[in-house]
Amino acid sequence: MKIIIIGCGRVGAGLAQIMSRSSHKVTVVDSDPVAFERLGPAFKGQVVPGICFDRNVLMKSGIEKADALAAVTASDEANLITARLARQVFHVPRVAARVYEPRKAEIYQRLGIQTISPVAIGTNRLANLISYAHLEASASLGDGQVSIVEVDIPRLFIGREVSALSIPGKFQIMAITRNSRTFLPREGAVFQKGDIVHLAVQSGSTKELDAMLG
Repeated sequence: MKIIIIGCGRVGAGLAQIMSRSSHKVTVVDSDPVAFERLGPAFKGQVVPGICFDRNVLMKSGIEKADALAAVTASDEANLITARLARQVFHVPRVAARVYEPRKAEIYQRLGIQTISPVAIGTNRLANLISYAHLEASASLGDGQVSIVEVDIPRLFIGREVSALSIPGKFQIMAITRNSRTFLPREGAVFQKGDIVHLAVQSGSTKELDAMLG
């Protein structure tokens, strides 16, 4: 894939290094040429200095042939303008933008631009950690609206069907780890002693899951 990363701060540089190591063709754009030093000597991609939403700069970065673009500068406005240009003018198939203001993220998601809001993700993650510490959240999806939670199956569920621990729209089982093997449970499967259950939990439903687990 040909990937363009707008912004060479810590996130942009880290993302560029990861994608480059995965054998993608990576181009990084930043208005400050000194920022490219964060990429390190092992980076094999291309760098383009210039204003991220300048059409000529984007053309030089190869946006017309890009498969994906990530806008991760320190400015919400710059990220969103660049993302809209990439999506609507250059028709880049996959476009994502980092947006600090959650309300702006919601607006641009409705316009078809995938956004990541560190504020929303961090807030929801911290709320879960300090409120329900014994439910171990291993990951978050979207802006933290859905968490992946791991829990040791309590005694009261041993021998019961897996479906007993799901409420549509609130939480549902994704997988079970049993004897060091993780699998997707079949219909009618029952819990066994020692099972570790991996659930997808909608934000705001953690307390209800906690109560059900006893």
